[in-house]
Amino acid sequence: MERSDGDLVVRVEMPGLDPDRDVEISLSGRRLRIRAERRRASETHGPSGYRSELHHDSVVRTVTLPEGVTADDVAASYRDGVLEVRVSIGGAAPSVHRIDVTGD
Repeated sequence: MERSDGDLVVRVEMPGLDPDRDVEISLSGRRLRIRAERRRASETHGPSGYRSELHHDSVVRTVTLPEGVTADDVAASYRDGVLEVRVSIGGAAPSVHRIDVTGD
């Protein structure tokens, strides 16, 4: 995750995925959730028999966004195997809450 031109940018490498079919992006409150799932099946017929294999790959990432971000502020694109999610946060920096440490 990085800041670029007033946006928060999340990049995820997802080569070989179909973004329309395999990728789901959702925003719930301040949590941006990126989920990708790929299923592949292969069959081999030969003189020694038949083999069938099923492959299932899945990944989920959740990122907490700054206060005030809405779904209208989020845009996603997929190019050359890289998913890029841009969150417009304007010039305001994400709020940081400092927690003091106390000793004995």
